[in-house]
Amino acid sequence: MPAYTLPPVHGSSDQGTNPGSFANAPDVGGPLTFSSPDTPGMPAPSTKTAWDFLPVGWRRDPKTGHATAPAGFEPVTQLEHGRLGHITPEMRRVAEREGHVTPEQVRDEIAAGRLVIPANTVHRAGRLDPMGIGRALHTKVNANMGASPISSATDEEVEKLRWAERWYADTVMDLSTGGDLDATREAIIANAQVPIGTVPIYSMIIGRRIEDLDEVMILEGLEHQAKQGVDYMTVHAGVLQEHLGFVQRRLIGIVSRGGSLLAKWMIHHGKQNPMYTLWDDICEVLRRYDVTFSIGDGLRPGGLADATDTAQLAELETLGELTERAWRHGVQVMVEGPGHVPFDQVEYNMKLQRRLCHGAPFYVLGPLVTDIFPGYDHITSAIGATSAAYHGAAMLCYVTPKEHLGLPKREDVKQGCIAYRIAAHAADVALGIPGSRDRDDELTKARAALNWEKHFELSMDPDTARAFHDEDLDVDTDFCAMCGHDWCSVRISKEITQFLSGKEGSYAWDKPALSAALTAEQQAILEKRGVLSPEEIHRLASKTREHMGAAPGAKAGCHSDVASDEEAERLQSR
Repeated sequence: MPAYTLPPVHGSSDQGTNPGSFANAPDVGGPLTFSSPDTPGMPAPSTKTAWDFLPVGWRRDPKTGHATAPAGFEPVTQLEHGRLGHITPEMRRVAEREGHVTPEQVRDEIAAGRLVIPANTVHRAGRLDPMGIGRALHTKVNANMGASPISSATDEEVEKLRWAERWYADTVMDLSTGGDLDATREAIIANAQVPIGTVPIYSMIIGRRIEDLDEVMILEGLEHQAKQGVDYMTVHAGVLQEHLGFVQRRLIGIVSRGGSLLAKWMIHHGKQNPMYTLWDDICEVLRRYDVTFSIGDGLRPGGLADATDTAQLAELETLGELTERAWRHGVQVMVEGPGHVPFDQVEYNMKLQRRLCHGAPFYVLGPLVTDIFPGYDHITSAIGATSAAYHGAAMLCYVTPKEHLGLPKREDVKQGCIAYRIAAHAADVALGIPGSRDRDDELTKARAALNWEKHFELSMDPDTARAFHDEDLDVDTDFCAMCGHDWCSVRISKEITQFLSGKEGSYAWDKPALSAALTAEQQAILEKRGVLSPEEIHRLASKTREHMGAAPGAKAGCHSDVASDEEAERLQSR
């Protein structure tokens, strides 16, 4: 008998020897969906859902579980359709893309308020490929972009959109504050296959002071963007007058642009946040186009010293109230969260939101778990993001290396997307979402078989993986340059007949092969690294099999069976 006991597990696979996920067993249809076990002292899930906040005149049939609406009512939003028991084309598409849930489960999660499909009726008529956000689904990643008064233009933002989609962004937010905002937004929506989000207050104050903002401007600005096809909007309605006093002793005040602007408006006018007082009117605007709320966290912490403070949590309570009111209008809701949070407080933040907002999808920025690595905040925040997703966040807003420093460029967008795809995927594997680990297992089999081509094909960034490999050894053989032939543990395991390692038939390969010439992208990767000389990179980009002395059917001259390490290195450096 072993001297240890495993916790309860689920989702074990016939691949490998892993016993399964240590997360809670799946509860799709219940408040836990895919969730982590609670550390002692964590808030319990809410006992309420969107079903507890039906519009006036609606009732739920206890037999069918679906609702009936007043006579003559025409559903517009996914939430309304879900409550009525309808399965929309968008719900079917989400189920198809996810693979582990049925259209009926998608519908029921939407009706409960735990899942949203950001799909403006206008954008649905364009290039949008509907996707879902909710903890019953895979963790999603958002990429921010947008022109500023200092940098970037419309064409560059459209190119960044395409680049973000290439690197697995599930949604994109246009946060432009400079240039032609309307043209930029229209161009992004016209080209986007992913949902597009905005923060409408930015456009509302272009050419005017925040103090001049009034109710007409707010409602007209929201309607205008909804007509353009914006799929979800951040509205900072939770920052209230009574919260501002809690900010006075913060080290870095209010770091949300929307939050700081509205705080200034409230102080100037001595009135309550207009987004809060107009909430019911705003709900009706968004409902007409099925725009999803992304209720903004205007008091999110901007440093570890201000995390989980009274201001942040008082606003979160208000976000719960606003969620309930939006559901009564039939509007889909997700809620935004912090920010900068010490690692030990991430779980509490996720599970408090789950309780106060009744399971509405949580969309979090990071959070960053340390403040002293500017230039590397895509890493510091991806650490927090992995924890956040494991403990309940449904979508992660990426952070790029340029965070706190400047507007992200093309390469920054890629680095942010990759870091956050790693975080999202790691959380999905840990939660035991069916199928999440399949690609990992296939790559492990390819790695065990020393099948380099399949290894790269299964990787999320094949060009980088191939370029890094060929930088040291541009032959696909039975070892890599990290250990060399004699010290390669993977090769040794493969040779031990009692082990299954490396013997998967579909990954068998015939003989070593000189890798193909570098692609332009792989060449650019190595040029940027600066390890190889231009001449060496040129050789890798224009090499032939004959250069390695490999006639058809023969082993390359640098293969370990026919050349020493020194000779292999000499051949490759010719």
